[in-house]
Amino acid sequence: MKMNLPSVDVIGLPVTALKLNEQVDLMVQWGKQRLSKVVCVANVHMLVESQHDGRLRNTLNKADLVTPDGMPLVWMMRSLGEKFQDRVAGMDIFEAACKSSEAKGVSIYLIGSTQTVLDAMEARLRREYPNLKIAGLESPPFRQLSAEEDEATVERINSSGAGLTFVSLGCPKQERWMAAHQGRIKSVMVGVGGVFPVYAGVQKHAPKWTRNLGFEWAFRLAQEPKRLFGRYSNTIPPFIYLALKQLALAKIMQRQVSVSTDARFGLRNPS
Repeated sequence: MKMNLPSVDVIGLPVTALKLNEQVDLMVQWGKQRLSKVVCVANVHMLVESQHDGRLRNTLNKADLVTPDGMPLVWMMRSLGEKFQDRVAGMDIFEAACKSSEAKGVSIYLIGSTQTVLDAMEARLRREYPNLKIAGLESPPFRQLSAEEDEATVERINSSGAGLTFVSLGCPKQERWMAAHQGRIKSVMVGVGGVFPVYAGVQKHAPKWTRNLGFEWAFRLAQEPKRLFGRYSNTIPPFIYLALKQLALAKIMQRQVSVSTDARFGLRNPS
């Protein structure tokens, strides 16, 4: 059953209004109980894609947590009343969850990316979190799995005892995968997108000041211009339009409520 957690509507999608440590605490708590949960780590690209992808929109609406990964989402939430909302990004979730899981005896499973990346991740995880239980690492083939192969994957994850399953298949593939496996996989599934190659050291992590200013997209674009130019061109302008439209409507509604309240208590002359 989905918990009734605080959220803020951002261009039509509910984004969970809890701080990083609170969201990670929930994930690890659920993981300790081996609950089948879906955590979507949302950014501008994901929210804009959901505007014309009904399956993705449905997954986000039903997800147990939708974290504000990108700073534009955080700025929107702050503008809409959540003044102290912080960024709950994929890399921060991954590192904080690994640290907490190590302390609380929760094991993790990694699925996605290449075997080379997974091997590098495992080596770093064993250095940084020596007591963390790594239940399994799996690089699935880059094709549609048969029903038998999919069932075998479910069985491997379930039999591993993993409380947290980090999924790196890219958006919207990983969100669809998590939604299709909720109730089947006894683990908290967290879609972390491009975290795997960054944590493995294959790609560089944007400097903190760049992330804080909301320019991580520019840093990533410089690294992968061919792959990301089209995506950003198709998602950033629509997000800006939809966000400004939502903020303008919120301001109008706030003004109408204020006028109505003043008139009701005789604080203004109706004429």
